[in-house]
Amino acid sequence: MSLGRTVARALVRAYQLTFSALVGRTCRYLPTCSEYTDDAILRHGVWPGLWMGLARIGRCRPKGGSGYDPVPDVLPQTARPWAPWRYGDWAGRNIKVSLED
Repeated sequence: MSLGRTVARALVRAYQLTFSALVGRTCRYLPTCSEYTDDAILRHGVWPGLWMGLARIGRCRPKGGSGYDPVPDVLPQTARPWAPWRYGDWAGRNIKVSLED
């Protein structure tokens, strides 16, 4: 694993053990946003993973979605390093309401 991935994942873990633990875990998605970001970094690298995590956090708002929303196995075909916003699913089209869907 690269140094960048290790550092980014350590920062996510530090957030989970400090701020998230103090505020409480009331995420409406499964996995939580920090778990999603950690998994996205592990699977796809720091740059795409951080953008995917940012898109996920952006969907967590009043009247936003909820449900099972795993990290995709492959990056979107339109994603490019110079257009990083294309890594994330900003609309939540892939969210499953239940695990059986």
